[in-house]
Amino acid sequence: MKQNLVPTLILSLAIIIAGYFVGQTYVAGKKLDRTVVVKGLAEREVKADIATWPLELTVSGNELGQLQKTLEQQTKILQDFFAGLAFTEDELTVGAPTIQDNRALLYGGQNAYNQDRYIAKVDFNLRTTKIDKMSEAMYKVPSIVGQGLVIGSKNTWQPVTYIYTKLNEVKPEMIEEATKNAREAAEKFARDSGSKVGKIKSANQGYFSITDLDQNSGVMKKVRIVSTLEFYIED
Repeated sequence: MKQNLVPTLILSLAIIIAGYFVGQTYVAGKKLDRTVVVKGLAEREVKADIATWPLELTVSGNELGQLQKTLEQQTKILQDFFAGLAFTEDELTVGAPTIQDNRALLYGGQNAYNQDRYIAKVDFNLRTTKIDKMSEAMYKVPSIVGQGLVIGSKNTWQPVTYIYTKLNEVKPEMIEEATKNAREAAEKFARDSGSKVGKIKSANQGYFSITDLDQNSGVMKKVRIVSTLEFYIED
């Protein structure tokens, strides 16, 4: 009879031990379930490093020969103007001219004979890293209008587009700052609940956004990142 009790006792002991470890595993698991999700913000004010200014030169006339001559003269005036401000040929792109015959337009009617027959247009695009020089060019361009040039910005609302291309230079520092700010938020939560912050469970870097700091100019930009992190909370 005693021999029959031995296997039973061994089995019972094994069940008790297994139950203990299962219980401990459950408790440990519940501890690992205690987390807090926080967001960390980092911002920088930076100056644009590339400026682009699309322009359009318009010339009209009734003789194609004279139209071409005037177009060449005025193109040269515009090129010399930008060269005088230390812009290079590589920075100023000149497009092919387009010519419109007003009398060939079916909907022109009689009005087509009351204006110059031909209208020629040439696109220019100034793309440069000389941000301050670009501002000077915008200020001085009316001076060549007095020489008979009909020139205008293709983008009337915001003539010059300013771009910031050096994001990789500030990225590591901003990610570090966003992570630090997120941990500070988690630590405050932990203190309020009588706990402490453990390791990071998961992290979402988020994405960087670059917006105009000043809507009127666009030269100054705001770089922003919001990171989302999940921390373990410990007793």
